[in-house]
Amino acid sequence: MSTPAEPDPGRVAHDPAATKRGPGRILVLVYGIFALAATARAGVQIAIQFSDAPIAYLLSAVAAVIYCAATFALAKATVVSRRVATIAIAIELIGVLGVGAFSYAVPEDFPDATVWSHFGQGYGFVPLVLPILGLLWLRRTR
Repeated sequence: MSTPAEPDPGRVAHDPAATKRGPGRILVLVYGIFALAATARAGVQIAIQFSDAPIAYLLSAVAAVIYCAATFALAKATVVSRRVATIAIAIELIGVLGVGAFSYAVPEDFPDATVWSHFGQGYGFVPLVLPILGLLWLRRTR
């Protein structure tokens, strides 16, 4: 006779919707704020000042798309959207680390800041911490 394995108390039961419950609500809210802020910033920069810093402004637009994808995927909370959220947030982490390092290494290529330049310094380093928290939350709720 075998008994069913007891659930691991450190994990939420396999429920895709768990990403939008508890602390997940705060995560969705913060991602939503960043999606809105990055989209607005990139839109204004590209529309008005694109020739001043095209690389920086295009990177802001990329960040905006990734924040939007992560927000919607975390909020939808299905099996497929969890995969989308994981991919978007992993790309976000790679982006903030790469752009952050590049903005210090070659500052002349960043005459104007992006969401991810200097590891998100202009946003209180939230862009650096947010994908780490997002990936940890996705792992915790898998």
